[in-house]
Amino acid sequence: MIGAGHAGLAVSHFLSERSIDHVVIERGEVANSWRTERWDSLRLLTPNWQSRLPGMAYAGSDPDGYMTMPEVVDFIDRYARKGDAPVQTNTTVTSLRPNRNGYEVVTDQGIWVSPTVVLATGAFNLPDVPALATEVPARVVRVTPIDYRGPYQLPEGGVLVVGASATGIQIAEEVHRSGRPVTLSVGEHVRMPRLYRGKDVMWWLEQTGILDERHDEVDDLVRARNLSSPQLVGTPERRTLDLNALTGQGVRLVGRLAGISGGRAQFSGSLRNKCNLADLKLGRLLDTFDEWAFSSGIDDELDPPHRLPATRVDESPPLSIDLNNGEIAGIVWATGFRPDYSWLHARVLDRRGRLRHDAGIVTNAPGLYRIGLNLLRRRKSSFIHGAEDDARELTEHLAAHLSVGTRFR
Repeated sequence: MIGAGHAGLAVSHFLSERSIDHVVIERGEVANSWRTERWDSLRLLTPNWQSRLPGMAYAGSDPDGYMTMPEVVDFIDRYARKGDAPVQTNTTVTSLRPNRNGYEVVTDQGIWVSPTVVLATGAFNLPDVPALATEVPARVVRVTPIDYRGPYQLPEGGVLVVGASATGIQIAEEVHRSGRPVTLSVGEHVRMPRLYRGKDVMWWLEQTGILDERHDEVDDLVRARNLSSPQLVGTPERRTLDLNALTGQGVRLVGRLAGISGGRAQFSGSLRNKCNLADLKLGRLLDTFDEWAFSSGIDDELDPPHRLPATRVDESPPLSIDLNNGEIAGIVWATGFRPDYSWLHARVLDRRGRLRHDAGIVTNAPGLYRIGLNLLRRRKSSFIHGAEDDARELTEHLAAHLSVGTRFR
């Protein structure tokens, strides 16, 4: 196993249940990415009652709250200790390649050989910065969410945040509250309320079965796997953070960043259309919730149905901004992430560098598995609580693959 985050530890749990000898190799400490690659104020998007792993669930006094990053690290660390997971920390994998015995895993602490390997290295290893970033004038400070810890890292002056997923809107709000003027570049996005009819939106997604929808039930799997995270924030007051909330605070909206030429950033004119589409999809989602509540016989037990106001967009949002004149002092690239497979030396990647797999089973590399990706086997796969079902099924397949008498060394 490579990676001792929540997904890797969930697989370790089921391997231990089956008495399958294994080791979990981790480049840092348990939950390393949560420890070192998240900004200071970040909280989980999922409520505490949804924080559960096989054999352990949240048992604190604030089930409707949202964990801070230190709390997430503590939760995962306690899980590793509770299950006595065989983790080898501070061990970096430098190469993985197939050999006659299965796979050779080369690390800076030695070499391991195993008939099976599970890649639990996360989906957010590298920032997915667009190629046009090279055209940004040198005077403009640039950061990614992996490097970002707080507004203090940015210079005084205007900040352009590119991307309006959960990451983009949270950073845009935090930077704006620091006193810096913020412009948010908005492309396709997923709008959601924090609460609907008195219940957390994650409660609705779980109760209606949407989070349990399997990969083979999704019409356009590639598109679904590449959708940005919904516009949510986990705060003690359980508030909704969407584009209307941001513009109400003074954040300026522009369209998708389409290019940079001569130091001038150029934005798409489709901002209104993107917002209308997100509003339409939100309306359909809330209709689904209402229909489920009625058919389940609990409609009268909930607050009355309501709809969010349409997203407000200026009549003529700017189509370009001069990055040379000092108006924009910094850019935050909230444009997503991608896994790092630079150490994976096997013919399992497509021409775009993505792992070819069928719901976590690497199709042309028997014994090689992947866990922890968005919509790996279900819509909930990327959430902490979604690891359990995926880990159980992958372990079942892995156990069937192993021959009697196989040992790990």
